[in-house]
Amino acid sequence: MCFESFLEMLSYHTEVSPDHPALVFDSNGSKAELSFKELLDSVKKRTEDFRGSRAVAFLIGESTKDTVIDLFAAVNAGARVVLLDENIPEEVLGRLIRLSEADEVIGDPELTELVRPSLVKPRANGQGEMLFFTSGTTNRSKAVVLTEKSLLRSAWNGGSLLPLSPEDTLLLMLPLNHVFGFVCGLLWGMTAGAAVAVGRGPRHYGDDCLFFRPTALSLVPLLLGFCLKHQVFNPELSLLLVGAGDCPKELIAAAKATGRKLSFGYGLTETSSGVALSLGDDPFAMTICPDFDVTIAEDGEILLQCPNTVMQGYFKRPEDTANALRDGVLYTGDLGRIDENGLLHVTGRKKEMIVLPDGTKIFLPEYEAALIRATGEPDLALIYEDGRLCLVISEKAGNEKEVLEKIRRVTEQYPRGQQIRKIVTVSKPLPRTATGKLKRYEIAAICTAEQA
Repeated sequence: MCFESFLEMLSYHTEVSPDHPALVFDSNGSKAELSFKELLDSVKKRTEDFRGSRAVAFLIGESTKDTVIDLFAAVNAGARVVLLDENIPEEVLGRLIRLSEADEVIGDPELTELVRPSLVKPRANGQGEMLFFTSGTTNRSKAVVLTEKSLLRSAWNGGSLLPLSPEDTLLLMLPLNHVFGFVCGLLWGMTAGAAVAVGRGPRHYGDDCLFFRPTALSLVPLLLGFCLKHQVFNPELSLLLVGAGDCPKELIAAAKATGRKLSFGYGLTETSSGVALSLGDDPFAMTICPDFDVTIAEDGEILLQCPNTVMQGYFKRPEDTANALRDGVLYTGDLGRIDENGLLHVTGRKKEMIVLPDGTKIFLPEYEAALIRATGEPDLALIYEDGRLCLVISEKAGNEKEVLEKIRRVTEQYPRGQQIRKIVTVSKPLPRTATGKLKRYEIAAICTAEQA
């Protein structure tokens, strides 16, 4: 069923099956449950604490039942809810809190000094607005404005292709500040009346499956790799949904070898998550969700129309919004094709950002500018190849060892997963547009030719 608001979703399931568990969680080493009725009552009660709030920033760390209650309540109270990763550097966190004009912070009282009064008026119930940042660690972070209606519609879209039932238990292991985690780790199960088991964070990735005994699990590729390596899956787990990043073929093959159903998803923050899901044997041939009208531009870019799930816009970025959303069409910056069976294949990225296997994103021009300063060579580019971040640079900059020494101080500033793992020197200038922008979708082919 498709719902208009979080409160409507909880009210419906309370009426149908009030005692059915909505949330399952750890309580002092034992499993405990919160029924749909208890969750609804808790959200209504907590809503009163957020009355008058305008913009509430939630610092999301390990998910808890209280976090879910607070998020639903703040949205229900009409506040603009801002979701942030509490683990990013404090100076970046402070900038994002100010950027979102939050007037209240939930998660770290010491950061309340960073808020500033918001000019936004509280909205009426059922019109809750949520801000998800596309990339929390760069100076180009953009907040995508979504609504509870668009997020619930996205969960309905995915559930119509990959349904869950009240007999299922969906394990939430992903952070709620990521739209894939929020929709596919929480709402996907809750809209179907399934129980959502609230995972206990990274320290328990190795034993949460055996503790909660889920039947369905949504994962980013990096987490899938961890689970397969350490063989953490429980026997009852029958469905794996993988998304939010490129997944190496060997991981997909290993997941399929476990005998579980595997579905790979393609989506964007700007579309409230899922656009297409693989339902057959080929994980890269994806069925388009019911609401979406997908076309391919002449240059191969994937264009989307879906007024029910597409973002309201980028917060306080009208030019960026106008560039991405044109006459109701979202220009994704991704490249793809639609095959003879109507299935979508995503073939690459045209935009200036890459998504790593853990779901984090790197804004390439920012990283490349630092590399140019370090090497003194302006003709370089970053690409993602074979599960590694690769630097493609003119041979004039020196051999691989010399280049590595020049860029060491730059790469050390990035988390391990975002460090350069491969350097390719090329003899020809990198392809660019008439305005000087890199043609990223052509560089990989040149790189392959140079290494042949």
